[in-house]
Amino acid sequence: MKEFLEIIIRGLVDNPDDVSIEEEQRGRRIVYNVRMREDDRGHVIGRGGSTATALRTLASAVAGRQRQEVQIEILD
Repeated sequence: MKEFLEIIIRGLVDNPDDVSIEEEQRGRRIVYNVRMREDDRGHVIGRGGSTATALRTLASAVAGRQRQEVQIEILD
């Protein structure tokens, strides 16, 4: 899943080398902490949060097939 998110997010930003995604396991829930340059955050969040919502929906669908829960945190 982490590699999947990296491919998508790096494709959205202007500075793909500055994207980092950390994975934390919390029981059945996997938390992905996404960091990028401040000027790229808008690309990942999208207008009105639409891109971030789509990412979370996709990740939840994939995780659900694996009987897991996923949480994506876009950090400063």
